Amino acid sequence: MTFALILLVNLLLVAAVVTWQVVKTRKMARAAEQAVPRAGQIVKVRGGAIHYVDRGPRDAPVLLCIHGLGGYLQHFTYGIADLLQDDFRLIMVDRPGCGYSERASDDLAAPREQARMIAEAMDGLGVKAATVVGHSLGGMVTLAMALDRPDLVKAMALICPLTRQEKTDIETFKGLDISSPALRRMLAHTVAVPIAAKTGVETLNGVFAPEPWPEDFVIRAGGMLGMRPESFIASSADYVWARDTSAAQEARYAGALKVPGGILFGADDALLSPGHHGEGMVQYGLSYEALPGRGHMINITAPAECAGFIRRMAAKAS
Repeated sequence: MTFALILLVNLLLVAAVVTWQVVKTRKMARAAEQAVPRAGQIVKVRGGAIHYVDRGPRDAPVLLCIHGLGGYLQHFTYGIADLLQDDFRLIMVDRPGCGYSERASDDLAAPREQARMIAEAMDGLGVKAATVVGHSLGGMVTLAMALDRPDLVKAMALICPLTRQEKTDIETFKGLDISSPALRRMLAHTVAVPIAAKTGVETLNGVFAPEPWPEDFVIRAGGMLGMRPESFIASSADYVWARDTSAAQEARYAGALKVPGGILFGADDALLSPGHHGEGMVQYGLSYEALPGRGHMINITAPAECAGFIRRMAAKAS
């Protein structure tokens, strides 16, 4: 067999494997969207569109809820919403690029751009003021919104938030550290989704540690939407842009962060340091609380405690 023939055979084998991975990825994505269909409405903004669910009395104080990395608005509909929707108007959004929201380019993953897009969505809905609830990366987006749109953000309820530059890489998310948009898309449409399916349990264990994750999380909390190429692309861009812009955002807090609010952490959070991202923000006028024995996903595992915290923060809006 000649070298040229060997090379041709190998190229055909590679092409067959890649084609199979693409087909497999598309099948998994369709199954995810059937299992977790679009839950709400869409509002167009510059650079994309925001998918949102709107619950509660229209004349009640507004709670704007923003989820974290790799999450969806279902992280709030899972448990917290039922505890608050009688007394508040809850607007729960998929961050730009996540779930059924859209963004035109990866540079819009920057927390400040995401804050701008979500604020524009609120403008489109006629919302003049809100207490903004941000979980994890949603906390950094909330803080960016408070800096740029204090007219809209009247109080903040930050749950296990990313607030400052991370001292080290987060081991659970190291597979998302891809700076090239082209490489992100190539991996997303070939191997990323099948790999995510194989490592899903390990990832959930790391995200929820030291607490167990509920068996209905994959459907009820929208987790299955992670089995789509769009989800990998969004999460990778979110991770990289948050890491690369967090120091610049932190530099803006002193003297500029005027919106009242507070931070609630799981005291045993295995992803983000409560001391660094929670207690370290007290210097900027935010209160700090911690739940013993709890981890990073207290919005799922401790909805009653989170709802009580949100109510206390919303009281500061007046």
